Amino acid sequence: MAATRQTPGTPAPVFGSLPAPSYEVSGPVRLGRKTKLLVRHLLAGDIAVVDHLDIDRVSAEELIAAGAGAVLNCKSSTSGTYPNLGPQLLVEAGVLLVDLHDDSLFHSLSDGDPVTVRAVPSETRGEVLYKGHPLATGEILDLARVRAETEARRREVGDALERIAHNTIAHMREERELLAGRIDLPRFRTDFRDRSTLVVVRGVDHQRDLRALRSFIRDTRPVLVAIDGGADALLEAGLSPHMIVGDMDSASEAALLAAHEGRTELVVHSYPDGRAPGRRRLEQLGLPFKLVPAPGTSQDVAMLLAAEKGARLIVTVGSQFNLVEFLDRNREGMSSTFLTRLRIGEILVDAKGVSRLYRPMPGLAPLIIVILAGMVALLAVVWMTPALRDVVDLLWLKLQLLFG
Repeated sequence: MAATRQTPGTPAPVFGSLPAPSYEVSGPVRLGRKTKLLVRHLLAGDIAVVDHLDIDRVSAEELIAAGAGAVLNCKSSTSGTYPNLGPQLLVEAGVLLVDLHDDSLFHSLSDGDPVTVRAVPSETRGEVLYKGHPLATGEILDLARVRAETEARRREVGDALERIAHNTIAHMREERELLAGRIDLPRFRTDFRDRSTLVVVRGVDHQRDLRALRSFIRDTRPVLVAIDGGADALLEAGLSPHMIVGDMDSASEAALLAAHEGRTELVVHSYPDGRAPGRRRLEQLGLPFKLVPAPGTSQDVAMLLAAEKGARLIVTVGSQFNLVEFLDRNREGMSSTFLTRLRIGEILVDAKGVSRLYRPMPGLAPLIIVILAGMVALLAVVWMTPALRDVVDLLWLKLQLLFG
C-alpha cells in the first residue's frame, strides 16, 4: 500500500482500532537533549530528536505549540512509574511519537539534515531514514496504547505517592537549613518588604495565568521574579523581571542581556556540593550576578528568598500546585518544593486563585468616560431648557466682569 505523508496538525491514526496504512513524516531534524532548550529552535514541520525520560505535560505542550511533525525520543517516553501526560497529549495532537532503542541519531545526524520517519502501524514500528538509508528504528506509541498505559498508571498512583513520601522524608533530613530559614542571603537591590511577589516559571498554563493577572500586576505593581526561562515568558508578556533566579540554562541570551540593560538582578543558584551551573555562562556574557548556595530547586530558592526578605504575598505562575502536576514532574526535587510550600505557609498562593478572587480597581479611563458623559448630559439639558440657558448666560457675564 502506498505511503501517505502526514502534515503537522493532522490527527494521527488511532492504531489498533482500525487497520491503518503505512505513512511517513519528512522534514529537517532538530537535535536537543534538553527539550526545554530545543523547542526554542523548532519550526513547524521539524522532526525533534530528544533525550527525555517520561515526557511531561509542559514539554509536550511546547513541542505541540512549536509545530513538531514528529518526536523521536532516545529514552522511554513513559517508563511506567507514574501517569505522565506528555505522550498522550502529543499523540492526540497528531504528532508521531517514536521511542528509539538508543541515542545514535545524536552522533549520526546534524541539525537541519532532511530525514523521513516511516511508520508501520501494523508492526508498531517506526524507521528513521536519511537519504533513503535506514539509521534507526523504534517503537511507535499509538493512541490506544498510550491511553491504556496512562490509565494503568493512574490505578497505581499509590506507589508514586509512596515514593514522594520517601523522598520528602529524605529531604527533611538533608535540608534542615532550607526549612529552618538558615540560608545566608546576600544583600539585594530589589526591595521585597511588604510587597507582593510574582514568581514566574515557564510551566503549566503560564501564559494564560499572566494574562489573567494583568489587572493585579497593574494595580499592585508586584516584584517580578523569573525562574530561568520564566524571564522569556515575562518579556513575551511585555513585562520586565526585577530578578532572575536559577541555573541560567533555559533563559535565552537575549533575555539575560535585556534584563541586565534594565537593571534586573541575576541570582545564580548554587548547590550544596558546590556546583553553580549558571556561573560560567554569566561570566562568559560579562554579566554581574549574586550567588545563593542552597539545597532544593531554583524555584524553592526564589520563594524562600522572597519570604525571608519580607514579601507580603507570593504568587506563583506556571508552578505545580496540585497532586497531578507534582506527579507529572516526577522529580526528586518536587519533594523539596512540597516542603518549601509548607515552610512559607499562608503567604503563598497560586495565580489561578488570585485571578478568581482579585477584583481590579477601576482605571482612569472609565472615570474620564463617566465625567464626559455627565458633562454632555448636563450641556444637553441646559441647551434644551431656555431658563437654564439664561442662567448660564448670566453666570458667563459675571465671570467676564470678575476677570476683567
